[in-house]
Amino acid sequence: MSVILCTAGYDHTIRFWEALSGICSRTIQHPDSQVNRLCISPDKRFLAAAGHHTVKLFDIKSTNPNPLLTFEGHTGNITGVAFHCEGKWMVTCSEDSTVKIWDTRSGNIQREYNHGYPVNDVVIHPNQGEIISCDRNGSVRVWDLAENNCSHQLIPEEDVPVSSVTVASDGSLLVAANNNGYVFVWRLVQTLERTQLVPVTRFPAHTEYIARVILSPDVKKLATCSADHTAKIWAVPLPDADDVPDVPAPAPKLTNGDTNGSGHMIQQTLIPAPLSLPTTTAMTNGTTANSAGEGPGSGGPESKPFPLEATLTGHQRWVWDCAFSADSAYLVTACSDHYARLWELSSQQVIRQYNGHHRGAVCVALNDYSEAR
Repeated sequence: MSVILCTAGYDHTIRFWEALSGICSRTIQHPDSQVNRLCISPDKRFLAAAGHHTVKLFDIKSTNPNPLLTFEGHTGNITGVAFHCEGKWMVTCSEDSTVKIWDTRSGNIQREYNHGYPVNDVVIHPNQGEIISCDRNGSVRVWDLAENNCSHQLIPEEDVPVSSVTVASDGSLLVAANNNGYVFVWRLVQTLERTQLVPVTRFPAHTEYIARVILSPDVKKLATCSADHTAKIWAVPLPDADDVPDVPAPAPKLTNGDTNGSGHMIQQTLIPAPLSLPTTTAMTNGTTANSAGEGPGSGGPESKPFPLEATLTGHQRWVWDCAFSADSAYLVTACSDHYARLWELSSQQVIRQYNGHHRGAVCVALNDYSEAR
């Protein structure tokens, strides 16, 4: 199976599609709950389906409709799932305020991190040593697996839920999106001691809630999908010299007793104004001070957005999820209007529509890499 494409949602089914013909080749029932997220393992062997309290692991090549393994331990909707590059472990996040790491062979929980607030999304850094998650209290946290603690807490906009996060395949960028329709971008800079996060830009991408943000495999495009019934494609500019410090200095940790809930100190980068870009962020005695131009309401400049390449219109309701093809030339979207669509980005046209769900399609997973990763 060179191309694996599947969708799921509120009709309690998972559907596999022949990407080019649009034919549904297989349907798996998921009677326990709706399916919130899907993830295909890098080797194309397994599909993880995140539901209300459990994640079910299915064998993609088998006709067995039953899951190989059920991961139990969350007490709320599971909102995110991602596989380790070799499939040895899996990370999930949930409305129960936790991020959990699972052994994919045994189904046991290996680690657990507590946000203190419902968690909306989680991704794995390409270095496989950090995971990044976001929550409804408006924070993005970077978890260092070697140190077993939270190394950074980012607050893009005070008290505005962060709905989605994505990290570049080359580890160069971290992007987050929030409920106000804003996108926030940081450059990730590796130092001897830790990953440093340098603010790059922020910009309004949609007029309503952003459900998903994702960087393309070639890191040249950024896709956002929203409650405003559209998905948008943004060009990722090449980094300016100012974006990457020549000799990034290790940032101090907070000294005011702020912890991640398990006794570990965290570094906090606070970016309070949604329309102004800090050029420096200094920490002194546990406080965060910003040096930046003020937002438009105060007469200062707004930060430069990524150039908009395309607005994909045609869906009739919320566009919940999206996935890039391996060559970054196509995008699949899933929508509450029951349909998934395959878009050719060069022409901005729908080249295939996938019909079959009886209720909203809210998640999609695509793996069309020529070799298992």
